[in-house]
Amino acid sequence: MSTLEHSSTVEVGKEVEEKDREEEGVSDKGTWKHAAFHVATTIATPAAYAPLPFALASLGWPLGVSSLVSATLATWYSSILIASLWKWNGEKHLTYRHLAHNIFGFWGYWSIALFQQIASLGNNIAIQIAAGSSLKAVYKHYHADGKLTLQHFIIFFGIFELLLSQLPDIHSLRWVNALCTFSTIGFAGTTIGVTIYNGKKIDRTSVSYSLQGSSASKSFKAFNALGTIAFSFGDAMLPEIQNTVNEPARKNMYKSISAAYTVIVLSYWQLAFCGYWAFGSQVQPYILASLSIPEWTVVMANLFAAIQICGCFQIYCRPTYAFFEGRKESNKSTSHFPLRSQLIRLFFTSIYMILVTLIAAAMPFFGDFVSICGAIGFTPLDFVFPALAYLKAGNIAKNSKLGILMKPLNVLIATWFSVVAILGCIGAVRSIVEDIKSYKFFHDM
Repeated sequence: MSTLEHSSTVEVGKEVEEKDREEEGVSDKGTWKHAAFHVATTIATPAAYAPLPFALASLGWPLGVSSLVSATLATWYSSILIASLWKWNGEKHLTYRHLAHNIFGFWGYWSIALFQQIASLGNNIAIQIAAGSSLKAVYKHYHADGKLTLQHFIIFFGIFELLLSQLPDIHSLRWVNALCTFSTIGFAGTTIGVTIYNGKKIDRTSVSYSLQGSSASKSFKAFNALGTIAFSFGDAMLPEIQNTVNEPARKNMYKSISAAYTVIVLSYWQLAFCGYWAFGSQVQPYILASLSIPEWTVVMANLFAAIQICGCFQIYCRPTYAFFEGRKESNKSTSHFPLRSQLIRLFFTSIYMILVTLIAAAMPFFGDFVSICGAIGFTPLDFVFPALAYLKAGNIAKNSKLGILMKPLNVLIATWFSVVAILGCIGAVRSIVEDIKSYKFFHDM
């Protein structure tokens, strides 16, 4: 490489780092408990684990259980790897993109930026559909003949999220996410209990666990299910969350991740297994749609879901807002006019909310968005990149027994989940095509 090219690359790197610092104005005042709230809210959302029984129904018991358990262990391990890369080169990494740039350079930065935007946008579309479905279910309980449709509730949820979007950063959401974490536990406990209750009321001889459809259909459903499982562990925001944690940030983040995954194991596995046991191959893509009695508990589960989803949406829209903020800060005149700065923020966040709400209302195919988002958004971010980044960063001790084990494990995780991303994408695209044939746009599902 010539001296001129090297200088150009260094300058680009400096510009990227400066941009990231402008985008992220988060202070490291949070405790490990605050970070655990953020991590749990980001991962353990009803929109993520409510589809798990349906994923198991598409895979069957042996493959479904092994896929869920291995994905849990792999993402916990991958999250620990990302947390361990905090200041790996003596420099603080403010965002996922900043970390990727320091390890992989220019292309690392823009690759992560692309995957993060896909994951964030796809996740929030799925979240809006899930929130609208839960709010509609509560409404129908009290107004069985009411005329409000799913699209109305998606719009109502979008307006509320626009208000929350005016909070400045992730740290300002800590108490919102604390409420959301407790709602996660409430949703899981209520839904698991109601699922078991409904399962016992059903004639068990009528419940089938056999895979449905032709051989080709079974294969595509299995591909789709892999994307759904990948989505359920999606967390494209770990470095951003770690940036809110006080020192020792690495140790505190290990505690936060482990605490959050304790909640995940207690909720994900039980709901996935109980839901598939209760309804078999007839379970719905969104488990709450399969529940009917007692009605008041179903209403309560839907309310817990709607509350929890509010915080998760906010976590995932922050990378996009950070990009808007970076463009805004580049205009020096906004710093002299705080009101103008707030109006610009309102303008950009409004555009984002209108876009996400419009897509969610037009194509409310919840399961399909979950799968495609997991396949091409979260799989690279949560499985492939952490394994490769840790190898590239050179943090593995070459002569230690742990290093000898970690290197092939990281290569295996990166390779296998790259395959999962491709298969999940194929299955998700096919499902979306089939749904568009069956339903009209803005269908009231």
